[in-house]
Amino acid sequence: MLHTSPPAPSGEGQTRFIDDYLLYLLARTSHLISSEFHQELRRRGVSVPVWRVLASLVGSPSGETVTGLAEVCLLQQPTMTKLLDRMVRDGLVRRSPDTRDRRVVRVDLTSRGEAMALDLVKAAKQHELDVLARHPEAESAALKSLLRTIMARHSRPRRG
Repeated sequence: MLHTSPPAPSGEGQTRFIDDYLLYLLARTSHLISSEFHQELRRRGVSVPVWRVLASLVGSPSGETVTGLAEVCLLQQPTMTKLLDRMVRDGLVRRSPDTRDRRVVRVDLTSRGEAMALDLVKAAKQHELDVLARHPEAESAALKSLLRTIMARHSRPRRG
């Protein structure tokens, strides 16, 4: 069971709005924990956007579209296109036309990119285990399931 603690006090008997605001708590927690892993990426000479692309392509046998990668990697499409240009140049990914719609470009890992990605995924999994070990009260499967449910519900187009 995930336990929460009361918000930190601010001033005399009051709490700041932000200290109990769900969206801030999610964003701040993600930032703090991600920053730890980002240090590992820096030690390996890999940027966060490159890591996100590599991680997004692991386990994707037919690759991903540029638009899909931009969305999953939290980047604007023009930024993603420039990043992919560099990753193609560095031999990490390749672009190819989609087999069903030749107007669509698919991106997948090269052998070099896959080796790098799998090494980084191993490090990411270890980081996740280390984080969870510091928080035995957090039920990993339940927490991940809840977050996936929230994302799915908020990804649907709104009606009306």
